[in-house]
Amino acid sequence: MDVTVEDISNVKKKLHIEVPREEVEKELDTAYNNLKKNAQIKGYRPGKVPRAVLERKFQKDVHSDVAQTLIQNTIFEAIKQNDLPILGTPEIDPSDLKPEQPFTYDATVELKPELPEVEFKGLALKKTDYQADDSEIDIQIDMLRKHLAEYHPIQEDRAVVDGDYVVIDYEGLKDGQPFEETEKTENYSLKIGEKVISEDFDKQLIGMKPNERKEFTIHFPEDYHNENLAGLDITFQVALKEIREEVLPEVDDEMAKKFGDYNDINELREEIRKNLQQGYDRRANQELNEQIFEKLLTDDFEVPETLVEHEIDGIIQDAEYQFAQNSISMEQLGLSRDKMAEQYRDLAEKQARRHLLLNKIVEQEALEVTAEEMESEYSRFSQTTGQPIETIKAYYKQNPDKLEGFKYALLEKKAIDLIIENATIETVKPERTPDNPDENADNNA
Repeated sequence: MDVTVEDISNVKKKLHIEVPREEVEKELDTAYNNLKKNAQIKGYRPGKVPRAVLERKFQKDVHSDVAQTLIQNTIFEAIKQNDLPILGTPEIDPSDLKPEQPFTYDATVELKPELPEVEFKGLALKKTDYQADDSEIDIQIDMLRKHLAEYHPIQEDRAVVDGDYVVIDYEGLKDGQPFEETEKTENYSLKIGEKVISEDFDKQLIGMKPNERKEFTIHFPEDYHNENLAGLDITFQVALKEIREEVLPEVDDEMAKKFGDYNDINELREEIRKNLQQGYDRRANQELNEQIFEKLLTDDFEVPETLVEHEIDGIIQDAEYQFAQNSISMEQLGLSRDKMAEQYRDLAEKQARRHLLLNKIVEQEALEVTAEEMESEYSRFSQTTGQPIETIKAYYKQNPDKLEGFKYALLEKKAIDLIIENATIETVKPERTPDNPDENADNNA
């Protein structure tokens, strides 16, 4: 076998492969002999069909099959001979197979880029000391109070004002006829000003009193979120039944007990503080990681398209999963895989660069994942997902490719930890902003 390697780029090569005539003839003989044993051709007994007859009837199929066999038998040997660290599947461009001649084909392959040794020790990094404060906990407590809110009819005799909670019966007519999208609805609750149906709808309710009826027409804009109403004029018939006020529970021990196994409000506040702090710690670590990549990825290098496409697929799959969790499809949002691939291409390339950098450090430092580390990660995963450890292990045993990805994620984490262990880290306070001088101002979200 003769192999010539053509450089297309630093990470892409084209192999011109020539299989000797003797190998071609051998595979053709084998193919026709196997075909002869089973061929059913009128006028010939099984196993007695002349090869010339077989060639006339089956040459195209035999040549196609033999070409595939020759490619399968030689492609990886050709790659091995030239010591090429390929990524993904070779792209094959075969020529026509001709008897008594060598068989030639081209194979385009992508390679993992060769990175120089990474000098990662001694990086100067800054870690922001985010701390959850009482004002943030108060905000969370107020949100929890909202979950327990009760809505009582107001006692005073007055009309609806902005911010009121109201209960209405309504029906929307299109061209004077009942319309499915705005069918008759009773005891519908909404808050004036939240624009649940539309801002104009809310404005029409302001000034109404309980037991009052009103008819008005609303024009829905062309960009209205419900496309079945977009651009339409709908005449609403509305009856105001009640004006209600929001009654929030007291912030006390009884309220805390309604949200879980808490003895008092202080325990609930501490749990909220703990959850907020975990989020801040994750943020600080993410920012630390960003600094690492900014400092280490200073030299540009070509990224194989195979890796970029792999990252794009992962991003889209994650998005599809999130959409599905909210019962939404990409199509409903006007998205397609091609649009998302284009939108997230730069992000995918950045992620691929980071994986290549970490992979270099893993190889450079001969990092390995121990059995104890695997068990610890299985346990952590079990706690996070609520699935038994044995179920998780069985899944990875049945999906070896997923297991390799699982292990490699641990190796990348070890590489990051190694960089941090060998770095000089300065702890800093969060930056103050003009709008909010509080030290955690940029975290109060």
